[in-house]
Amino acid sequence: MTTIASTEAAVSASVRGVPTQVQRTLRTLRRGTGDPTYRVEYGPDDGPVNAVWRTSLTPEGPATLRIRVGRASDDEVEIDAWGEGAHWLVKQAPAMLGAEDDDTGFAELAAAHPVLAEAYRTRSRVRLVRTGQVVQALIPAILEQKVTTISAYGAWRALVRKYGTPAPGPASMPRGLYVMPEPHVWVLIPSWEWRRAEVDGKRAEAVIRACRRAPALERLAHVGVDEAAVKLQTLPGIGPWTAAETLQRSHGAADLVSVGDLHLPRIICGILGEPGDRSYDDEKMLRLLEPFAPHRQRAVRLLLQKR
Repeated sequence: MTTIASTEAAVSASVRGVPTQVQRTLRTLRRGTGDPTYRVEYGPDDGPVNAVWRTSLTPEGPATLRIRVGRASDDEVEIDAWGEGAHWLVKQAPAMLGAEDDDTGFAELAAAHPVLAEAYRTRSRVRLVRTGQVVQALIPAILEQKVTTISAYGAWRALVRKYGTPAPGPASMPRGLYVMPEPHVWVLIPSWEWRRAEVDGKRAEAVIRACRRAPALERLAHVGVDEAAVKLQTLPGIGPWTAAETLQRSHGAADLVSVGDLHLPRIICGILGEPGDRSYDDEKMLRLLEPFAPHRQRAVRLLLQKR
């Protein structure tokens, strides 16, 4: 249940029935600790998390979202948003927090493997996000293609800070928050700025192509995961890995695994495989994950958080 109230300062909501492990649920949206679109606000002396802040370029304009675990109830989350897209973002926030995520049947599947069973026992209130924003998930996924995580996060950080806009919000919000550039701004970034951010021409061209198709791509938020994956991959430079990384965030794709990842097969095969067997590849990873369908990505997410 969501109750929304509007004030001059913010659009606010109280949402019940969402997971209390807010930071773990939302962590997949953060691109590194210095992500200018995401901040975690801790209590005194690095105490428990007070709030998670995230900026978005919504269909109605830029907005900043603050998410706090409710003080009145364990299953309540308090939401405030600022900016032109505040109403849109508040309405989407429950889905982003995993309120629409259905893990029915997963507990029984997870019980088949002791590591996954334990991960689910301790992380059962972690949910898969559904932001409803395809382009905001797609651009950083493209930047992460075939490079180190550090390099990709650095490129995202540099380009958002240089070409994005300062985030709307109260004076008390964390400093340095930015809203990602609008699609037409990405298209106009000069070639030397891409190089300065250590983004090669192939990835830059893929981002530009995607941004030129931004309205059509955003409409994919309203179609199923399988259809969206097929249509995303009709764009040159968008393969199965990039489509999966995008739809895991925009659609909450519970069964779409990131095939083609440099490290994921080694990690998953190491956890789910036979003791002492150090072989790994995509084929083996998918075979080991098959018993957990239609929750294969959910299993991956929990196993990665267990590490």
